[in-house]
Amino acid sequence: MSVIRIPSPRSVIDRRALVEAIEAVVAETGAAKGRKQVVERLREALENGRAEIARRLVERPSAGHEVAEAQAYLVDQLLRVIHDHVATHVYPAMNRSKGERLSIIAVGGYGRGEMAPHSDVDLAFVTPIKQTAWCEQVIEAMLYFLWDLGLKIGHSSRSVDDMVRMSRSDLTIRTAMLEGRYVWGDQDLYEESRARFWKDVVAGTERQFVVEKLAEREERHKRMGDSRYVVEPNVKEGKGGLRDLHTLYWIGKYIHKVRDPSELVDVGLLTHKEYRAFRRAENFFWAVRCHLHTITRRAEDRLTFDIQREVAARMNYSDRPGKSAVERFMQMFFLQAKMVGTLTGVFLAQLDDQFAKRQPRGLLAGFRARPRTLKGYKVFGGRIMAPGETWFEADPVRLIEIFVIADREGLEIHPETMRLVSRDAALIREEVRRDPRANELFMELLTSRNNPEVALRSFNEAGVFGRFVTEFGRVNAQMQFDMYHHYTVDEHTIRAIGLISRIEKGELKQDHPLSHEIIHKVRSRRALYAAVLLHDIAKGRGGDHSEIGAEIALKLCPRFGLDEEETELVSWLVLHHLILSATAFKRDLSDAKTITDFVALVQSVDRLRQLTLLTIVDIRAVGPGTWNSWKRQLISELYAATEERLRLGHVEFGREKRVAAKKAIVADGASETAALVEELGTQFADAYWIAEPEDVIAKNLAQFHASQEEPLSIATEYYPARGATLVTVIASDHPGLFYRIAGGIHLAGGNIIDARIHTTRTGRAVDNFLVQDPLGRPFMEETQLARLRSSIENALANRIKILPQLVARPDARPRADAFDVRPRVLVDNKASNRLTVVEVNARDRPALLNRLAHALFESKLMVHSAHIATYGERAADTFYVTDLLGAKLTSSSRIKALERRLLEAASEGSLTEVAA
Repeated sequence: MSVIRIPSPRSVIDRRALVEAIEAVVAETGAAKGRKQVVERLREALENGRAEIARRLVERPSAGHEVAEAQAYLVDQLLRVIHDHVATHVYPAMNRSKGERLSIIAVGGYGRGEMAPHSDVDLAFVTPIKQTAWCEQVIEAMLYFLWDLGLKIGHSSRSVDDMVRMSRSDLTIRTAMLEGRYVWGDQDLYEESRARFWKDVVAGTERQFVVEKLAEREERHKRMGDSRYVVEPNVKEGKGGLRDLHTLYWIGKYIHKVRDPSELVDVGLLTHKEYRAFRRAENFFWAVRCHLHTITRRAEDRLTFDIQREVAARMNYSDRPGKSAVERFMQMFFLQAKMVGTLTGVFLAQLDDQFAKRQPRGLLAGFRARPRTLKGYKVFGGRIMAPGETWFEADPVRLIEIFVIADREGLEIHPETMRLVSRDAALIREEVRRDPRANELFMELLTSRNNPEVALRSFNEAGVFGRFVTEFGRVNAQMQFDMYHHYTVDEHTIRAIGLISRIEKGELKQDHPLSHEIIHKVRSRRALYAAVLLHDIAKGRGGDHSEIGAEIALKLCPRFGLDEEETELVSWLVLHHLILSATAFKRDLSDAKTITDFVALVQSVDRLRQLTLLTIVDIRAVGPGTWNSWKRQLISELYAATEERLRLGHVEFGREKRVAAKKAIVADGASETAALVEELGTQFADAYWIAEPEDVIAKNLAQFHASQEEPLSIATEYYPARGATLVTVIASDHPGLFYRIAGGIHLAGGNIIDARIHTTRTGRAVDNFLVQDPLGRPFMEETQLARLRSSIENALANRIKILPQLVARPDARPRADAFDVRPRVLVDNKASNRLTVVEVNARDRPALLNRLAHALFESKLMVHSAHIATYGERAADTFYVTDLLGAKLTSSSRIKALERRLLEAASEGSLTEVAA
């Protein structure tokens, strides 16, 4: 495509008027003296053009192609004007030799005739032979004009021979030149360079180009997260984005010399319907990319949380019940990315077939294996294929059957057949959904002992999953607008099913020892897989998704063929799928009432096993980094305590017996520890012995003994059992100790994930903190551990003003500003027999825990333990407190005052005000 045609071109840039304005400047002052004025005229034309393009984007916010083409047109015209001005006025050459010829070629995306507002301008300056002085002068002068306009230029200047040689050896240069489009200068030279490119670079290298381009694509996908459904996608480079579409076009162009994507239909690589889907997806992504560049005023291609809402508003998405505008916009984004994945599959299959017809071997090894028949399907080259166009129409249940057979036999579904499957998915109506054979096949796919994740992802991308389980169709490509979930709901669910399968096969024993141990003990694996499938099925409907999901399970499970007991279990698991993690992460597991309440809810060991497995894969499938040894330890602790109580019935050890048993275990560790238990044991209250693990008690006793004469002792060490750093502070107890230590830890760059606060009978505080960095990693280096110690010491000695410094610290995750988390305070006197439990939910930020701890101090409360859980941008901080006399908080007026104070501490404005 050599000429870009756009509507009303002169309203974007009037080249004739610009040329006349520049000639007037030259006539008046000369080219050299008038250079500044010439740049001003060019800049004015560029700014006016950009403003017009931005206006068009506002007027037609989904017209991606039109806006991208207008931007390329604007740059074309500026280049032509600059070239003519330089060649005519700056470096005029009267009798140019054959070598003094220059062709300006647009390459890369610009060569395709599409640009986002702040994209780089990729240019190739081509000369017939090695550059002459005149050519060098013109190129340099043009570049200076372009740089003065603030354009980002990617340029090369080569002779035709150099261009051929470098294109042969470098895939990136070859791809850029493949998109080469004549902009201005010597057109004969451009035609010569094109002919040489096709003859000397492309001819005979088609197969190599395809292989290299697909390898490059795979590498890019890995770099970008290797999923189409990451919740902050890259529009250009991400899986299913613009670059994937362009890869298809490049391959088609390289092999068939197509000049326009529409010609991919003529050469048999796409159908008319698929080409329309190609254009729709490309248009949508271009619109999004143009909005991104316009909003950020730079070449930004990542759709981050803070920008998603604004792009959604600009593209006229609005809220609907249960789904915000931004979630609806992102759902459309992921549906388009999914379509790109489907198009890539069929395109590459067609290509493979074309290569196979040319030569005895195709792109894939073993392509020419002898065909066989399996249950009416054709099987060859590791692929299964429908025998004819009407195969699925004759029996729509086959739309499910083919995926089951492919999974069972380890086959790939031939992309031509996938085309048919996608086309005929609409044949799945109510009678198919109710068909017992169809449901039996579906359950076989869901609970496959082979690779259900791969099978279900393919089932989903073909559009059959959402048709057969319409409730799943509703969460297809649905994002959750928060910083906790990394994937769309359907992708998260399919990943969780894949994890259950891998645990069952024994592949994740190291990561999930508890799951590995209990998975083969569950009474119904069908119920477990069904619960994983349905746990988030009601997301985006408004209301509590657990409650709505439990009702959906009661309706769907009998249809799937589960019996009454399994159905009831699945419904219960979906209803309570968040309770185990909430108890483990936000409650004190050493408090007997925590376990009593949890046992009363769970009621059976089988339910406990099922719920534990569901919880673990749910957390792990949220995204990279959400599962860690700290969470594993807490879940294992809760599981062990609950399982023991369920097994032994309600025969609970008396408090004295539990303390005596713990002391005996600690004393067994080493002779010096046994002596310390004997000497110091009575100074520590019963609650201490019940709450702390044996290894921590041994460390505490040694530190306590060594520091009896010292006013302050701070110990820091890497604690591998919890994947965190253990910080122990021993000091004279006084009100405000907790909030000062917390401030010191935060100022050293640490996040507290758990805290236990104890006071000995002699009035000494023994406080244990588990600390990680903002990315969930422990402090391990001695310099980091020393920094923690000195920061806590400074905070306790009042040498630093904690709050102003905390507020001044940059947020480790500034993107959290995109989310509005309304603070909430819950005061619960039923969760513990001896203590009042206070839970605060708010937006996570550096000064939060310190402010909350300070508010508790101001409310004259003693903190006995603190449990800190973060879910992306949201923090849930739980404190077990009493009044200064050790009693629960019962006065309603005092509870109201506490709630008010904590809400104020948790709200955004209060932090800066107090600091000021």
